[in-house]
Amino acid sequence: MEPLYESVVSCPCCESEYPTARVRSSFKRAVSSDTDFCCYYKHDVNADFYVVRVCPRCGYATTENGSRELRHDQKKAYFEQIGPSWKPRSFSGERTREQALLCYKLALLSAQAIGEKARLIAGLLHHIAWLHRYGREEEQERRFLRHALEAYKSVFEHEHVENDAKLMYLIGELHRRLDEPREAVRWFSRVVQDPSIMDAAMIQASRRQWQFIREQTAGAVPEWIADGAAEGGAAAVPS
Repeated sequence: MEPLYESVVSCPCCESEYPTARVRSSFKRAVSSDTDFCCYYKHDVNADFYVVRVCPRCGYATTENGSRELRHDQKKAYFEQIGPSWKPRSFSGERTREQALLCYKLALLSAQAIGEKARLIAGLLHHIAWLHRYGREEEQERRFLRHALEAYKSVFEHEHVENDAKLMYLIGELHRRLDEPREAVRWFSRVVQDPSIMDAAMIQASRRQWQFIREQTAGAVPEWIADGAAEGGAAAVPS
């Protein structure tokens, strides 16, 4: 069985229909994942390469989670900002990492042009960082992790998702990956210590990463962790 198949979708922007490649469910099983949920697959086909669909006619790119219908002002904004520079091309069929990266960047530009939901934009930025990670492009990976971190924090601050444990964990983990352990510990501690959070998996993941930071400091409790106790943190990892 071939890992890819074609599905016909409708463009929310120009309303034309076009084929896009999708990965069969049996080929989407990840064999491992990083602590920020970047997945690695057993088969040669990487499911992350096919998340974005790109209209060959107008270039509008989005994902299954994007807006299915656009208002007139959103379409106008897209065609004014991006449409003039688009040259018709197709991304159907098998994609290389470089092609997948281009698709994600098109989706990011499209989302920004129409004022898409902040959480979707944050996810696109994070996926772009993963695409650079697959290619071992550390500088670009860190650049987009930084953008994703700031976007996730904006979502947390403005969308009132105070008990979203996965979002809080991700903010802490991206701080850790960007060598900002003090901020990482603060976010991990919020997940662990908030009695309203019932997400056992995220609580455990936050404890694990908190402990990992302690081990990186040779078991010592840095002064900034002790100081964090007065800010709602703690000097030791809760069991």
